[in-house]
Amino acid sequence: MVDVAYIRVSSVEQNVDRQLDGLTFTKTFTDKVSGATTERPALQLMIEFIREGDVVHVHSIDRLARNLQDLLALVEQINGKGASVRFHKESLHFTGEHNPMQDLMLSMIGAVAQFERSMIKERQREGIAKAKAKGVYKGRTKAVSNEDIQKAITADKLSYRDAAKALGVSVSSVQRAMKGNTEA
Repeated sequence: MVDVAYIRVSSVEQNVDRQLDGLTFTKTFTDKVSGATTERPALQLMIEFIREGDVVHVHSIDRLARNLQDLLALVEQINGKGASVRFHKESLHFTGEHNPMQDLMLSMIGAVAQFERSMIKERQREGIAKAKAKGVYKGRTKAVSNEDIQKAITADKLSYRDAAKALGVSVSSVQRAMKGNTEA
């Protein structure tokens, strides 16, 4: 049996020190990316690493997943490998044994984490809308100007796809620039 830690924060600037602080593990996997997707490098490595009898330690449920569907799938995947998952903040341990009360708790707390994420996104959208109305929010700085995109298409005679690839922007950015939209 191996004790494995999975730690996640949403961005590179955030500190991981408070998660599972003071505990020691055989192996620790740390992601500094959003929990909105399960396509996280350390998460995938951790799932490959674990074996039957291992225990995956996670600070809290929202550190493993931010939506209920992903949470249930990840716990099932870990349990399917014969490993268990221990969430320290919630004091819950999922071994893969059928336990209706544990299933209910996992679903309820996972739903709360999903609700919390949707509320954060809603507040963010509201804040951006208010800032735009005041003329304060301009969006992120363009990586490439509309003029550079238009030059690549007209002077260099590149297709939209080739221009996007050459300039390191999306095809939709090229399309907006060619329509004369200033928000490319």
